[in-house]
Amino acid sequence: MMKATPGPSEFINVKGIEYFKFEEDFIEANVRCIPMIVRFKMDAAGIKLKLAEWSKFHPEERVQLALLPVSTQEEINKYHQFLISLIAKYTGNQATTLAIDPLPDWANLHQIPAMLQEKLAELKLQLSISQWRKITNIQRFALLKLCRPGHENKNFPKAFIEFGF
Repeated sequence: MMKATPGPSEFINVKGIEYFKFEEDFIEANVRCIPMIVRFKMDAAGIKLKLAEWSKFHPEERVQLALLPVSTQEEINKYHQFLISLIAKYTGNQATTLAIDPLPDWANLHQIPAMLQEKLAELKLQLSISQWRKITNIQRFALLKLCRPGHENKNFPKAFIEFGF
């Protein structure tokens, strides 16, 4: 019996969502994975979301999680509350909280993080500090997520190319 593959993500071509082509490859247990924009916002709000929890949300709620702003502390607090309420609503569980990094590596515009430099060297790729500064916060965040030890890393080269390098 063949596995059905999900259709295109509900995030494609939604105005206001920075969604990447390489993310269309993120499918686990026949469920599309959590997009980078939502992962970025979850980190800002200090919430860990499991794929099993994410898969229970309605598509409109997932899009809302991608669209909600997290630029101010008030917005981050609202995002945090909204996400924990969704997790409770669909799973009956409490959300898993994470420590919020006040100085995340993706926000450092003065140097390329060592973990990323190692991945670039391994793949014989070049990224200048000028290029690092020019990409968006979400793109820097994505490159760092994709180069983590223990991560499959197959989408790292795709993201690197997609970001114009």
